[in-house]
Amino acid sequence: MPKRQRHYSIFSPPSLSMSELVKTTLDHDSTDLLIEKWLEHHNSGHDAYHEWFRDVRERKHEHFGKQIIAWNKGVFAPENVFCRTVDTGRLIPLDRTWTTHVYHHHSMQERRRSMMPVVLTMLPELMLLRGMHDTGCDEIYIIVTDLKRQEMDDITEYFKLVCKYCFGRGCKPSMERRIQYEHMRLTHTLHRQHRTPCFPQIDLAVRAILYEKRPRFLVLFSYQTTSYSQIFFTHPSYVPDEDIFYDYPTGCPNPCCTDDCEMIRFPRRGLNTASVLQIKTKERRRRVKAKDMCNWIDCDVAFGECPAQNMSASGSSEGSDVSVEPSHERSKNLGQVCSKCKLVKYCSAEHQRNDWDEHKRVCVRA
Repeated sequence: MPKRQRHYSIFSPPSLSMSELVKTTLDHDSTDLLIEKWLEHHNSGHDAYHEWFRDVRERKHEHFGKQIIAWNKGVFAPENVFCRTVDTGRLIPLDRTWTTHVYHHHSMQERRRSMMPVVLTMLPELMLLRGMHDTGCDEIYIIVTDLKRQEMDDITEYFKLVCKYCFGRGCKPSMERRIQYEHMRLTHTLHRQHRTPCFPQIDLAVRAILYEKRPRFLVLFSYQTTSYSQIFFTHPSYVPDEDIFYDYPTGCPNPCCTDDCEMIRFPRRGLNTASVLQIKTKERRRRVKAKDMCNWIDCDVAFGECPAQNMSASGSSEGSDVSVEPSHERSKNLGQVCSKCKLVKYCSAEHQRNDWDEHKRVCVRA
């Protein structure tokens, strides 16, 4: 076995053990507390997020034949809002929690700054991004910085360049020189502005998380009030669909805000505005293939692979009974759809009964 590299290099796979950033982990219980706190504030004010989720009730996306987000019953709460996952096509409520790993400069710890406000700031975005995935998002990674808007844009372009041309493999000398130049330029620029953490530490942490954890997405969070936080996706299929998120709130508290003052760069225009890292390595990276699966969460029956556009949609169903109808959309063995809503599928009536306690919170007559 070759010895693990102990020095930092922009052209070699780093390890998180090499990072000088402090890691704070917020567990599932902490996430529950944050969601309760967020709901207390947003339910009372009926703000932009509440209004957006409310408007989703009326949206029918005929292009996909399904809804992407569904909230048909009950009060505004994550257990009543459902999202169609991109990997299994299941309709799952947003109340599934997660563990957040926040990497930050040691000065924040010395100033006793809690990391919970960091997660609270982008909680609705994290709930949606978590809800889009049946698997692979139990852990979310956030790197805290104090970058301003243009600096965040420059760093985003740098990581796109690195991941495309030299992530885990050699690159041409001309591209190597270009990457070295960009790395040096960003390092000097942020050093002059006294940004923390320094750019080499940001670079090390981002690439180490991509190498070791292989997340669906990771976040560069800026606590500068005049900036925004960037979400990096590791595959185009993980990007929210523009047909429903085009008017997603910017997070700006001002009533007359525009796209330019968004606090979290959520890809409300789909792939056109998303930051996708095109990770290519010599080692084959296992991708999550979109499958059309039984909606019962404990079932592993797949009805076959679905077209990518269909897997970004979400639906709802209704029915106190458990009758199901065979689906013949593309082939014979595609499962059985709910007899009421005709949007969710099951492999058997038994699994529909098992799923009913959860599914009834969104179920309405088609």
